[in-house]
Amino acid sequence: MRDTEILGQIHDLVEEEHTLRRRLAAGEVTTDEEHGRIRYLEESLDRCWDLLRQRRARRDNGEDPDFAAPRPADEVENYLQ
Repeated sequence: MRDTEILGQIHDLVEEEHTLRRRLAAGEVTTDEEHGRIRYLEESLDRCWDLLRQRRARRDNGEDPDFAAPRPADEVENYLQ
């Protein structure tokens, strides 16, 4: 996946998050539905940003960014800040 594709996916996930929050405010989805989907979206966003950082780090170090690979959500979610 190329950087532009990752950024496009990030954009789509953010748009879906905004739409979901609007639907919750309008009473179109329940809080439980919203929370479950938001959790998925947040994990997906974290994985996208992680992959993008991997690709940029590889590029900065003269390596092929195409060898960067998505990591599992539980690995990305448990990084120490």
